[in-house]
Amino acid sequence: MYILAPLAGYTDKAFREITSHFSSDGAVSEMISTEGLYRMGEKTLALAEPYEGEKNLVIQIFAPDDESIKRAGSALRSLDANAFDINAGCPVPKVVKDGSGSALMKNEKMIGKMVMALKEETEKPISVKFRLGWDSRSINFLNFAEEAAKAGAYALTLHARTREEGYSGFAHKEAFHEMRREFEKGKGPLLFASGDVFSPEAAYSYIHEYDMDGVMIARGAIGNPFIFREVKELEEKGEYVLPDLEEKINVALEHLSLSIKYFSEEYAVHQMRKTMMAYIKGLDGAKAVKEKISHAESYKEYEDALRTLCN
Repeated sequence: MYILAPLAGYTDKAFREITSHFSSDGAVSEMISTEGLYRMGEKTLALAEPYEGEKNLVIQIFAPDDESIKRAGSALRSLDANAFDINAGCPVPKVVKDGSGSALMKNEKMIGKMVMALKEETEKPISVKFRLGWDSRSINFLNFAEEAAKAGAYALTLHARTREEGYSGFAHKEAFHEMRREFEKGKGPLLFASGDVFSPEAAYSYIHEYDMDGVMIARGAIGNPFIFREVKELEEKGEYVLPDLEEKINVALEHLSLSIKYFSEEYAVHQMRKTMMAYIKGLDGAKAVKEKISHAESYKEYEDALRTLCN
């Protein structure tokens, strides 16, 4: 299984729908605060909305404890989710300062309480995404995973870096072998890998070399939804076809169109700038087009800028 991972500021309805066009097996929403849900904040609730026809949406929540989940119970039950995921991996200070995100790695017992609370409140399958540990001196991912599994988590996703490492360096992939030795395939929770998936070969290797049940693709999918199609082709045929220039531009514009459809043109042309630049990264003439995109204020201006790459 190859799933679009949660990415704050990226995995909105438009991005999730685009990846579905390229055979992703599902997607996880941007992380959503249980406090925001409890207060029924409009922006928070909007993050949890599925796109038209979305069937496999996993909604990721972040919270510091089980009581926060219980307070948001009514709002959680109102969401149209196929499953819920608990964020125990986000390293940013504004998330960890109250004990949420990767700060949960310092509280192994709490994750079990949170899994049970979320399962009881929603009656949906619960998964957990976590890290190796808080820092290099406190590597505790196996104990953390055991607590989540004992509480009833159906899937565990390891991002093989510590909170201290953030997104720097390289994922410590030997940890996935340790995870598999800890949980026998077919008898424990599903195991997903996360980290450094920037090519179909990298995604493929997590399944076939590290014996994971699935892969969450995060930064490697930004401006590159084609990676889901490519890894499926690699599995089926032993090779894959890269998108040509015309397809890249057409899909980038389709992505922008969906963002305009679900939000507004004013929102989309500003929010999508980094993503649109990622679509054309490395192409001849990309530097000049990026400059035009950085000042674009409409779909037409984006289209005109991107089409110059074909001239």
